[in-house]
Parts: sequence; structure tokens; C-alpha cells
Amino acid sequence: MKVLQYPLAKITMGFLSGILIAFYWQADIYLVFGTLLLLLMVAAILFFGARYIKKSKLFFSLLTYAISFLTGMSSLIIQTEAFRKDNYSNLKSVFEKESKINLVIREKLKSSPYHQRYIAVIQAIDRKKYSGRILLNLPKETIPNPFRVGTIMEIEGHLQKNRKPDNPMQFDYSNYLNKKQIYAQLYSTPEHLKIGIHLQKDIWFYIAQIRTGIISNLEQSAFNTNALAVASALILGQRQELSSEIIQDYQYAGAIHILSVSGLHVGFIFLFLNFILKPIPNHRKGATIKLTIVLTSLFLFALLAGLSPSIVRSVTMFSFMAIGLYLRRGVNIFHTLLVSMLIILLFEPYFLFDVGFQLSYLAVFFIVWFQPVLASFWKPENKITKYFWDILSVSIAAQLGTLPLSLYYFHQFPGLFFVTNLIVIPLLSLIMFVGIIVMFLAALGLTPFWLLKAFEWSILSLNKIINGIASLENFIIKDIPFNFYLVISSYLLICAIIIWLTKPHFKRLSMLLSAILFFQLMLLFNHWQIQNQNEWIVLNAKRKTILVERHGQEVFLYSNDSLIKNHKLLKNYLTGNFSHLVKQQKLRHTAYFKGAKILILDSLGLFPKNCKPDIILLTQTPKINIDRMLRTLKPKLLIADGSNYKSVLKHWESSCRKQKIPFHATAEKGYFQLK
Repeated sequence: MKVLQYPLAKITMGFLSGILIAFYWQADIYLVFGTLLLLLMVAAILFFGARYIKKSKLFFSLLTYAISFLTGMSSLIIQTEAFRKDNYSNLKSVFEKESKINLVIREKLKSSPYHQRYIAVIQAIDRKKYSGRILLNLPKETIPNPFRVGTIMEIEGHLQKNRKPDNPMQFDYSNYLNKKQIYAQLYSTPEHLKIGIHLQKDIWFYIAQIRTGIISNLEQSAFNTNALAVASALILGQRQELSSEIIQDYQYAGAIHILSVSGLHVGFIFLFLNFILKPIPNHRKGATIKLTIVLTSLFLFALLAGLSPSIVRSVTMFSFMAIGLYLRRGVNIFHTLLVSMLIILLFEPYFLFDVGFQLSYLAVFFIVWFQPVLASFWKPENKITKYFWDILSVSIAAQLGTLPLSLYYFHQFPGLFFVTNLIVIPLLSLIMFVGIIVMFLAALGLTPFWLLKAFEWSILSLNKIINGIASLENFIIKDIPFNFYLVISSYLLICAIIIWLTKPHFKRLSMLLSAILFFQLMLLFNHWQIQNQNEWIVLNAKRKTILVERHGQEVFLYSNDSLIKNHKLLKNYLTGNFSHLVKQQKLRHTAYFKGAKILILDSLGLFPKNCKPDIILLTQTPKINIDRMLRTLKPKLLIADGSNYKSVLKHWESSCRKQKIPFHATAEKGYFQLK
């Protein structure tokens, strides 16, 4: 791979390694900064005195990579809000007792079934200045109308730290929020909420006003609701109003990337701007005007679309392309990728952990690297055939490049992705062209009927096509087990295949065979690891009792609900553990696991007095005298699952505390596991 021979590629790898090490290993801040400063001084001395120092080239190269590594670490440390003394995460009392929290709403998120959700920025706690972002949840029933961006509030309450997943192999929303440097959530009600008279009118306020104005003008023009939700996602990067049905259709059809503003969308805008600016002469002054308009427009679009990682990546790359055209120099796309990544991560290192950022860069990298290889296999002379072959080869390259990571995160594969792209991308070109004009006119308060109807019809047609492809569920492969080991081995195998296809010879064939062998070894290792695992788990499900016993890949389910075997919690568990359901059995009153005797009590609360269990599991709020039962049975541990009323959990916990018996409530602590 020639790209790995670029010095910039090695520097980027060192920089990325530094970010990862700093994220997963909390290094001494002063040691990192001190070492970086020392190495920079040594590098400066070598740079100016290298001509007099023999064999300094190798040492200078190693020094450069060490500096890039430490720069990556320093970048993440500097941008980590938790390291700041005034960040709320360093104030323990705000998590333990009620405080007066002053905040301002920064962004509106997609609502949950019961709450309006916002990202809010803390300004003060108990009249003392603090900073940091939180997730604010306000009830829909009592506060039905959403608040505007820039609304200032004072809330009396306490912050709640992000909870870990309630069940194994469940999406870790806590980890997701932490990577966005949102360390807590706040739930409030109207009686504990005071709204400020004035709004905080910063750049986020005005951008939100523009977005709101555009959507409001389209709504007043009787624009179809579903079409408007998709239009907002396509052009404005706002997915809050998309229904779960539409999102699922786009996922199953392999077109979910269309709903996330990325390089495809920014590319249309870039071409559109160059088209309308074509009449401006290409002399020095005209070229400067063009470049200024293009860069300003791209920057404003990034702000309007919410500055998501994929948008920032796309806008940065096309900005470099615009500068290259202005300087009339050829743009090396690999260099552009590397430089854009370095610049973005230098200021926003946490973007590296964003799924959209990862998939976006991988898709572009494989399109640039693998698509020309695919295109060389067949060169049709017919222009129409060539157009569709280019779309297909780009789709295959992007899909192959993102496949392992997509399987790791989403565990499904849309088999008809190539059909979707062949049909959708030509239509998307029309939608983006008309949509940009419509959104621009709507921002000015102009909504021409004929143009709106053309835009609405094109989006409704797109939705119908996507729905038709998604309805062919036999082509959607779901619940594919995939872990980190398989991700790494898959990418090594894919890269080896592409390298061999580029220029087949014995050395590259040996590399390919080694990659195949390594992939097989990872499969065997993964199989061996799973086969040697045994566990007994109490899952946390509201108003349900679900017990799972796993021996290797075989899972035994214990529940009185016959529909549980199709429950999402169980599917996630089976997929994550490469396992399958052997049998479902009804709940029994006793269970045994690795020598531990487990007594299971249901609503009747009946138990034999001569039973001496190691663990007691309470289900369906049994009618018992908890103190007497604990004194009689003397268990080592008491568990209460999600089928119990929450009102009795505190009483049970108090009784256990008095008798010094550990208590685990799945509603509060998540699932319980015996290994």
C-alpha cells in the first residue's frame, strides 16, 4: 500500500495511537506535557543542526513519530472536559443532593416516548460557576411544547450519572454519552423549573432559528410530514422527527447513510456551488472570490447541519479540494484524507470514537483505494452503462470497507444495498439539487408551490422505493455475531485481497494466504473462548422474569412467558455470545449453578424452612415477612428482578443491610451474573 509509505500516514498513525492510549489509560498529565516539550526542544536542535550530526535522519524520524504520539495524547487531555476543575463531574455533591442548577439549552434531540430530550450546557451550580454538558429530560405530558435553543433555565434537582447497560450485550448508552463528554442526566418537572426571561443569543441560537424558520415555512405550505422529516435529515442534518419505521426501512434497504449528511451530500453542494459560480472569471481576483464563497458556504452548511463528525470530515475534505483548485494544483486524495483527519482530531479528538466518523473515513478510503481496482476489471464504452457501473463499483467498495465495522456495531447486512444505490443515487441527485434551492428560498420566506410539490413528490417517491426494497426481508441478514477480534482479522483479510488484486505476485499471494490463516485462527480462538464460558444470569426486564443459563454456545431460558424467546434482550444476548437457544423451560423454585443453590420465590412467597440456599431470587413481589425469611434461611445474597414493585425495593434493601446480607436489585444495578 503506497499510502502507508507516506511520512504523513505514519505521523497520523502515531497521532491516532496517542489519542487511543490517552483515552483508555489515564496518564500523568504533567509527564505527557513535559515529555512533549522536551522532545520538541530536541527536535528543534536536530532540525537546525542535522547537517553536522551524522546519521541523524533515522533518529529524527523516530523523534517525529514520538512527538506525533504525544501530541495525540495531549490533544485528548486538553479537550477532555472532565479534567477541568470547573466541570460539574468533579462536584460530588450535585450527584448526592438537590442543587440549583443554571443551564442553557444547546440542542434539541429526538424525543423518547415519555420525555423531551435536550443537550444543555451548565453555567452555574448553587450560584457558583461550573461548566459541562448534560442530557436534560423533561416530561412530555406536563411540558408538551419544546423549548427553543438558547433558553436559560434554573432547575432544582440533582444530576444522575450515566447508567451502565441493564442487560448484557445491550447498547451501552452510558459509554456513548461519555464519549460525547456528557457525563450526567437531569430529570425535572414543571414545579422545579424556572424559565429565564431572556434567551442566550449565540451562534447556536441563530443557526437553530434559521433551521426552525425553514421547517416552519415548509409546514405552513402543507408539506407532507414524513417527506419533511426526510428532507430535514437530507439537507439540514436533523433526524429528530424521523419515525422509527422510516429509519428501519432505510437500514434494511442499506441506505441509512443517505439520512446522515456526509460526503455524498456535501459533494452535491460543492458541485452546485461551482456550477452557479461558473460565470465568475477565473483570473486571480475572480478565483479568490469563488474560493471565499465556497469555503464560507461550506462552513455555514456545516453549522446548519449540526457539526456532526461526518459533516465536519466532508466539509474539511472539500475545503481542501477547493483550495487545491484555487492554487491550480493536483490534489492527492490520500493526503487530503490524512490532513483532514489530523486537523479535525487535533481540535476534536473525541470524534475518533464516533461511529459516523469511523464509517465515513473508512468508506472514503476504500472508495479511493478499491474502486479504481474494481473499475479496471470492466470498462464499458456506453456512457449510461459506465455511469451505473461507476455507481455500483463505488457502492461495493464503500460497503466492503465498512462491512466489518457495521457488523460489529449493528449485526446486520442489507443484501440489496447495490440495488438500492443503483436506483437511489440518481434520484438523490435530483432531490439534493431541488432541495438546496427549496431550503434556501424557505429561509427567505419564499415557498413556490410548483417547486415545493416537485421536492415533496421526489422524497415521497424515494421513501416508497426504499420501503419496497426493505420489505424484501429475505435479503436482510440479521443478528450476525461479530466481535473486535473478527473486525481486526477481517480488515487484514480485505486489505490483503485488495493488495493482491492490484498486482498479483507470489509475495502478495503469501500475504493473502497468511491473512486467511489469521482470520481462521481468530474464528477458532473465538469458538474456543465461547465454548469455555459458563454463566447464570438474571436479566432486567420490566414486569418480567427472565433467567438465562449458558454453557458455551448453548443457552437455556427459564421464564413463564412463552413470548420471551423473541424478546430483543434475549436476541442481543444470543448474538453477542455467538450462541443459540436450546430450550425454554418454565420457572422452577430452585436452581443450581456451580455448587450454588438458588431459591426462587414468586408472588405466593412460599418456601421450605429447612432449605438453606446460597442465593434467594425474589420475583413478582412475593408476600413475605422479609426480616423473618432472612433470619430463617440466612442466604449469602438476595436478588430482586424487574418483576417486583419498585416501592418495596428500599424496604428489602434496608432489611438486608441490617442483617449484613448483600442485596442486588436489577432495576437499580442492572442484570445479575454468576460465572
